[in-house]
Amino acid sequence: MVNNLNQSFEFTRVFDAPRELVFKAWTELGHFAKWWGPKGFTLEVVIMDAQSGGRFLGILTSPDGNLVMWRKFTYQEVVEPEKVSYIQSFSDEHGNTVGAPFSGSWPLEIMNLITLEDNEGKTVLKLKGCPVNASAEEQESYNDMAPMLQQDLEGAFDKLADYLVSLN
Repeated sequence: MVNNLNQSFEFTRVFDAPRELVFKAWTELGHFAKWWGPKGFTLEVVIMDAQSGGRFLGILTSPDGNLVMWRKFTYQEVVEPEKVSYIQSFSDEHGNTVGAPFSGSWPLEIMNLITLEDNEGKTVLKLKGCPVNASAEEQESYNDMAPMLQQDLEGAFDKLADYLVSLN
């Protein structure tokens, strides 16, 4: 049996947009609020200071309005136009970390590293995520949810791709 306790989640997507624009879509409020989150969800940004040591606080609302989730990021490193790393968690309206609304065993914090590479005018985005200080049960929950994470990311990145096209 393979021990997957340190498993991370990795996702790659190519966008038909310049790297500088994709970076701005991740770091500027006017762009980020238009696409981030699962497909169908809306995002209201309360705080966005996308720089090393900065933070993000926002509210995701489901299409039917029945599910409202506060999310926060603590930006670890932001290097224009190549990298954004942040610790992501669920929170209350004051930015205090809380457990996920869908699972009592979901890790409290997820470290995400996004790298952007230029490829002949297109951008290769690589996202790597892994739980921070997770128990074995939390890591297992994270690993088990990989298919849902993949689906949510595909939906969010479809929204980003559509948004980037709308800017041209």
